[in-house]
Amino acid sequence: MIGYVTVGTNDKERAAKFYDELLSVVGAKRQWEMDKLISWGTTPGTPMLMIIKPDNGKPATVGNGVMVALAAKDKAEVDAVYAKAIALGAKDEGAAGPRGGDFYGGYFRDTDGNKLCVFCLG
Repeated sequence: MIGYVTVGTNDKERAAKFYDELLSVVGAKRQWEMDKLISWGTTPGTPMLMIIKPDNGKPATVGNGVMVALAAKDKAEVDAVYAKAIALGAKDEGAAGPRGGDFYGGYFRDTDGNKLCVFCLG
């Protein structure tokens, strides 16, 4: 099971503002905050999303094929999170909509270029 996922950032304050606003749509709040990282979750002990400045001091880069998927409760929440991401300056990677079977999702890149998907099943 996933405990947390980290995405790199080169501008912690900008990324923190983006994720504070974006993740509030699904009820997530900051869980941990340290010099190099901030994490968000819905309740303590459940999976978290973190932003982090790399420990090696080199610039954060986007991994090819790496994506974080955020679970939403329904299609309306998928639409809301996707719209909020775009409004906050995220780059569209595939508008929210059906993707086959009972999968409904929207894809975007955050302000550091990390790819995310917000989705629901059903």
